[in-house]
Amino acid sequence: MKCMYCGCLESKVIDSRLNEDGTSIRRRRECVNCGKRFTTYETIETTPILVIKRNGTRQALDVNKIKSGIIRACEKRPVPMAEIEKIVSDIEKHIHNSLEQEISSQQIGELVMEKLKSLDEIAYVRFASVYRQFKDINTFLSEIQDMMKKNK
Repeated sequence: MKCMYCGCLESKVIDSRLNEDGTSIRRRRECVNCGKRFTTYETIETTPILVIKRNGTRQALDVNKIKSGIIRACEKRPVPMAEIEKIVSDIEKHIHNSLEQEISSQQIGELVMEKLKSLDEIAYVRFASVYRQFKDINTFLSEIQDMMKKNK
C-alpha cells in the first residue's frame, strides 16, 4: 500500500478490525520508510446493479432513494428508524442475492410495499398511493378495501 506521506510502496499492517456490519476491514498501517501511520479500508468489490426506470432509462441502484421513500411514507408514524434501516437492508440483500445485474423500479416498489404492509398500514397506503399513481379516490378506496379483506 502506497504511503500517503512519502509515497513509499511498503507498509506493514499493525491492526486489522472488521467494521460493525462485517462488510469491510479497517487496517492500521505503518510506513516502513517514514514510520508514519495511516488507515486503509478493504471492501468487497461488487458489480453495479442497474435499475430500469418506468421510462426505460437505466441508472445505478441507490439504496438511499429507497430509504428516503420509506422515510417519507413513515413520516409522523410510530416507526423506529431501526425498522426502516432493517427494511432497506433486507431489500438490498434481496436484490444482491437475486444475482441479476438489472432490476426494474416496479420490482423494487413491490418489495418496499410488501415490507411496509407488515410494518405499518398507513405507511403502506402512503407509499402505494405514490408508487401506483392513484388517479382518483376510487382507486385509493379499492386498495384500502383489498387491505381490509385480507385483514379479516
